[in-house]
Amino acid sequence: MIRFLAISFLAIVTLASCSLKTTEGLRQVHFNKEAVGNPYFSNPEIDYVYKAKIEVYKKNFGGILIIKKTGPESHRVVFTTEFGSKLFDFQFEGDTFTKHFIVDDLDKKFIVNILKDDFRLLVNEKAQVLAVYESENHRIYKTTSGDRFNFYFLEDETEQLQKIVNTTKTKEKVEIDFTSHEGNIADFISIKHKNIKLTIDLEKFKNE
Repeated sequence: MIRFLAISFLAIVTLASCSLKTTEGLRQVHFNKEAVGNPYFSNPEIDYVYKAKIEVYKKNFGGILIIKKTGPESHRVVFTTEFGSKLFDFQFEGDTFTKHFIVDDLDKKFIVNILKDDFRLLVNEKAQVLAVYESENHRIYKTTSGDRFNFYFLEDETEQLQKIVNTTKTKEKVEIDFTSHEGNIADFISIKHKNIKLTIDLEKFKNE
């Protein structure tokens, strides 16, 4: 009996430790929506220009980030100093990633891979829905990305995308927060990693 109770307690602790905080306490609901969308970089007529700050392991980079939709499934992401010198230049075409340029300080394989994954998630316009959860103010759409999952938080009343959380089966890895006053253009974007020292803060560039 004591052994049975010990095993049961261990099983409960294991299940609790493996649960995602992202969906903790949320109710899973029926859904008929096949895909969830991110509208913030979907208009090919717009050059999305942001003041950008990137902090990587205590190294800080500031400048201008430009995102441009260049085709049905392609985006160009260019980060420059305020004086116009390139810091990196990436291209996403479907599943293909091209590194056109990156400065030496950032040209480390693990940093490039992280930036690639961050910006791919940021510009990806549609993802297949696996499950849907409800909170007090949001509908949360679970999607898959390789061996990870992405959770899209849409505000109930407006259906506006406010957050994406990237996870493994048991842990949150990356969180992207959006603030938007114009519907389909994000005014502020914050990308934070849970287990590494890398943050990206973007503020929509305003013409004076």
